[in-house]
Amino acid sequence: MDAIQVFLCIAAVASAYMLWFTHLSRRLNGPKVWPLVGSLPYTLMNRHRLHDWIAGNLKNTGGTGTYQTCTVALPFLAYKQGFFTVTCHPKNIEHILRTRFDNYPKGPQWQAAFHDLLGQGIFNSDGETWLIQRKTAALEFTTRTLRQAMNRWVNRTIKNRLWHIMEKAAFEKKPVDLQDLLLRLTFDNICGLTFGKDPQTLSPDLADNPFANAFDSATETTLRRFLYPSFIWRVEKVFQIGMEWKLQKALEVVDNYMSGALNARKESPSDDLLSRFMNKKDQNGNAFAEDVLKRIALNFVLAGRDTSSVALSWFFYLVMNHPEVESKIIKEISSVLNITRGENPANWVNQPLEFDEADKLVYLKAALAETLRLYPSVPQDFKYVVNDDVLPDGTVVPAGSTVTYSIYSVGRMKSIWGEDCMEFRPERWLAEPEVGPGGEYRFEPPKDGYKFVAFNAGPRTCLGKDLAYLQMKSVASAVLLRYRLNPVPGHRVEQKMSLTLFMKNGLKVYLQPRELKGCSVAAVAE
Repeated sequence: MDAIQVFLCIAAVASAYMLWFTHLSRRLNGPKVWPLVGSLPYTLMNRHRLHDWIAGNLKNTGGTGTYQTCTVALPFLAYKQGFFTVTCHPKNIEHILRTRFDNYPKGPQWQAAFHDLLGQGIFNSDGETWLIQRKTAALEFTTRTLRQAMNRWVNRTIKNRLWHIMEKAAFEKKPVDLQDLLLRLTFDNICGLTFGKDPQTLSPDLADNPFANAFDSATETTLRRFLYPSFIWRVEKVFQIGMEWKLQKALEVVDNYMSGALNARKESPSDDLLSRFMNKKDQNGNAFAEDVLKRIALNFVLAGRDTSSVALSWFFYLVMNHPEVESKIIKEISSVLNITRGENPANWVNQPLEFDEADKLVYLKAALAETLRLYPSVPQDFKYVVNDDVLPDGTVVPAGSTVTYSIYSVGRMKSIWGEDCMEFRPERWLAEPEVGPGGEYRFEPPKDGYKFVAFNAGPRTCLGKDLAYLQMKSVASAVLLRYRLNPVPGHRVEQKMSLTLFMKNGLKVYLQPRELKGCSVAAVAE
């Protein structure tokens, strides 16, 4: 073959590719697609504001119509694996999470990336493996003993550690990073509830904890696996270099800690989740293997730690900037405690709320739900497409591709939540009229449950949803009854681009002791 023939072959291939590319790009309604590199340039340009960029694309594709769906093409325009179909419409989300649930599992890419950390735990499994754990966990999460155990852990951490740290900071007029305190608090709580062992990361000196540090390192490195081409981390894993070497070292610390927790539970069973799973059987009727038990426990730690703390961080941020909402929250808490503890404010702040008291805080629950509408802890989720399918809006999703539903974008769509969708308005979660019989608020979630999927939906609905609300209400009350929060001047609150909607720079605030009925909480605390 001479040079002219080679040139003609290359020209023919290039022409065929450009014809295919032109035809394909006309079918895509997302960000602009370039030959070979797809939508990657725009994705990289907007990586610091990825969730808002996705929401903007979905708004543009939806226009004034009903549906919002777009396609993001990855490099080289692979027909299936090169596309992410991104949607935020409730009908599409319901189709993915309920109607065709079996067609949209976690998928092999996700499971491979998270396997070393989470194994075949409930949040990294599909099919029978997932189902048996789901059924087992569902039975445990409905027991009052688990609720009581959670109540004990939460109240102990608030009273013995959180309040002392905050009192010291308020007295010394020093700022605190509220997000860091909340991460430590929820980590201690979920570790105690899961395997009965308190890592005490929320200590007065806020010292580093080897297990907590290793757990953070392992989750961050595991996330990197999912965000970058798989061949990179696979090569690093084979040669034990780069981030994979770091992951291996972190996993060793985590595994040793979990082995100690498991051995302790063997010697002295308790009412924690690990002890409960030790008494259960797998799908073959056998007791769960030790390694499986450890991974099951880690799955619950991962789910219960970051989500609640991140939600609370955004809640406090919003409340600081909406004093009218803060006033209503304080009024409701005071009204409840006036009935349960009497009229003396000293009795309101000397003990954290019991969960039975927190149950009565309906307006506070509405404020937390409104926070999660605007700032969902998990801003987007990914599903693998098993068989070719068509979404309710007519979007074709081929087998082997990935579908992403943007929870963050759902709350920012006027066609879904109305013209005031960007406003922080807890009242939208309350029944009309806002005040029910007896002067109490009545919580009323949207009739279309797929407008709000911060706790997932369908068969994978979060089992710990009610406990999460109770923990968040207890912590929110414990902080707001004692202190007004004032932002540190110049501190920038920004989103961190990760699977969980952390604040990139934390939430740094000053704590001002609150006056309750003319009584200084600082004086009461002493």
